[in-house]
Amino acid sequence: MCDTVVRVDPGRVLFAKNSDRDPNEAQLLDWQPARRFAAGESLACTWITIPQARETRAVLLSRPFWMWGAEIGANEAGVAIGNEAVFTDQPYAERGLTGMDLVRLGLERADSAGRAVETIVELLETHGQGGGCGHEDRGFTYHNSFLVADAGGAFVLETAGTRWTTESVEGGARGISNGLTIEPFASRHADRVRGRVAACDARRASTEAGAAAAAGPADLMRALRSHGDGAAPRYGKLRGGLGAPCVHAGGLVANSQTTASWVAELRPGAARHWVTATAAPCASVFKPVRVGEPLDLGPSPEDRADDASLWWRFERFHRRVHRDAGRLLPLFTAERDALEARWLADPPEPGKAFAEAERHLAAWEVRVAEAEDGRDHRPLWARRYWRVRDARAGLGGTRAA
Repeated sequence: MCDTVVRVDPGRVLFAKNSDRDPNEAQLLDWQPARRFAAGESLACTWITIPQARETRAVLLSRPFWMWGAEIGANEAGVAIGNEAVFTDQPYAERGLTGMDLVRLGLERADSAGRAVETIVELLETHGQGGGCGHEDRGFTYHNSFLVADAGGAFVLETAGTRWTTESVEGGARGISNGLTIEPFASRHADRVRGRVAACDARRASTEAGAAAAAGPADLMRALRSHGDGAAPRYGKLRGGLGAPCVHAGGLVANSQTTASWVAELRPGAARHWVTATAAPCASVFKPVRVGEPLDLGPSPEDRADDASLWWRFERFHRRVHRDAGRLLPLFTAERDALEARWLADPPEPGKAFAEAERHLAAWEVRVAEAEDGRDHRPLWARRYWRVRDARAGLGGTRAA
């Protein structure tokens, strides 16, 4: 599950997304340069091969480690795109372009938000959407909606199979989650039952309210970190922490975990981007990045824990904190917020920001280790869920509840 939101103001668009995936489905930052290709070349996407474009733009992607496509991304022309899983009455194809493929293709091939929408529609109508989209369950598939933005505004694109509809966002806040919203398309094609299970209406209402009140990027960071009414996640028995934008897995029926987050400020001729490059924005730091300036963040993570990749180094800390989030999160979040406020006021070089974030993380790890009591305070069903995921990731030493 996911949430994407924009706020459109004269001369500026704010964009934000939480990417919610399976808990061990590590996500990485992937810088791809602009390229030129010979006529007739082909492109292998996640499940199918399509004709390659003659030219592609430089992009920065946040993508699950095993996919060609991306959950979130931006290009050198100042376009940003996020997608959402949606459930519809149309057949689900066994093969096709995934929604994540379409995000990347729209960014690589378009120089504006409007052109990106046209590109995605052309590809959808030509190649269709389909194929497995889940990590734990590769048979899990869905259709997609997209929020596409640049400095001039934004568009919502919603699909059901090869059918589609769009809405132009020319002012104010607009969010998408895991349900169709544009009428009459939504009434005709939405699977309301699966939308209710995904709690899409509650999460979209939360992010839209946050965007409506946002004065700047910090407010959208706060919106993505929301657990609803409290500071710590609440775990429902059926769907865990799926009822708020900062999603935490731990239910008996439906599960998803926020595995990466992104906030952008898009202005004419300039774009600023902040990413966590880690899971759980409530515990993470948003760090500045630039589309055309790759960083060495260590080896690409996979679904087994390692000590070298950025995503898994932080993941060990995240999982420790959320055994008792109500007590352990406040040990460092005020310091984290002050760090981000300083960076927003005077942006550092991205490499320096990532290095400073690592130093803070090392100190917070010590602070949390000294304060924890060795117990997992989440409900029994959430504790059981995470024990299985920890074992699958090879995370040893997890203490019993």
